[in-house]
Amino acid sequence: MTATREPYGSAPAQPLTIAQLAELAGVSTATVSKVVNGRSEVAPETRALVEGLIREHGYRRQRRRVSQAPLVELVFHALEGDYAIEIIKGVQQVAREHHLAVVVSELRHRPVAGREWIDDVLTRRPMGVIPVFSGLTDDQCAQLAARDIPLVLLDPTGDAGSGLPSVGAGNWSGGIAATRHLLQLGHRRIAIITGPGYALCNRARLDGYRAALDMAGVPVDPDLIRQGDFLVEGGLAQAGALLRLPDPPTAIFAGNDGQAIGVYQAAHAMGLRVPDDLSVVGFDDLPSMRWALPPLTTIRQPLTEMAAAAATMLVTLARGGPLPQGRVELGTELVVRGSTAPPAR
Repeated sequence: MTATREPYGSAPAQPLTIAQLAELAGVSTATVSKVVNGRSEVAPETRALVEGLIREHGYRRQRRRVSQAPLVELVFHALEGDYAIEIIKGVQQVAREHHLAVVVSELRHRPVAGREWIDDVLTRRPMGVIPVFSGLTDDQCAQLAARDIPLVLLDPTGDAGSGLPSVGAGNWSGGIAATRHLLQLGHRRIAIITGPGYALCNRARLDGYRAALDMAGVPVDPDLIRQGDFLVEGGLAQAGALLRLPDPPTAIFAGNDGQAIGVYQAAHAMGLRVPDDLSVVGFDDLPSMRWALPPLTTIRQPLTEMAAAAATMLVTLARGGPLPQGRVELGTELVVRGSTAPPAR
């Protein structure tokens, strides 16, 4: 007999009232009410206890549900470049259809939101939150759940099986496609500049790179694997180190388009030409990459479509509907342009 799974967005079987939560926690109903409503004047230990009980049992409101603002909260780990613009466009498409406004906030390159951010969100009372390439703590998720504010993770940095609905891309297959393209051109010294170690997408792209080399019978050289940060500066620094090796790579797979531009700059600084002396592949296919010199060969990640899918899921949850699936993964594809060619040597 096959076990069935409850749809995402369905309520816990027997959610508890404030009075019942207070009895279990051994605190006053006023204390539980403060935790539920996101107020700060509660001891951390008590807050953790109550929020743990809410996660375990759920919470049933006894009063009329507090009205929420017609807002979608979109939070980025960093708000910069075409990546953010493509995400905003996708969310805005869906928000416009449902007469919602979009609020954008930034974590300033922090992977997890801080206390100040969650306080601001609870004050705004949006109909839902979409964290982009960032995460929330268990306590923050509990606070949002207590206010009936749903979450959908977009391009999550952590485990997609965490129980929260999420939207991502085929990062592993993209890593294979990028590396296989370079192999088919005749490259064997293929380097990779990954993203930050905490990012799930980065690990999947690296695994795809390794798998493609393994299937081609090409040994993985640890010297050709460098950890970057998904920034142009990281691509520049790591590419410079790779190109100064005694046996440098003939091709570099950059973990995103920003790092690929950094590779371009490093090659130019060393008097190398792309693709004559060095082939480069990126990941994202941001609109500006077709205007790079030469235009960048890259893996297209459908950012706008991913964002629209996340926003649609959020609206469904906010209206009390279940999701047919908790994890949506959209396909990636290789876009061949002028930055790749057979190796010169």
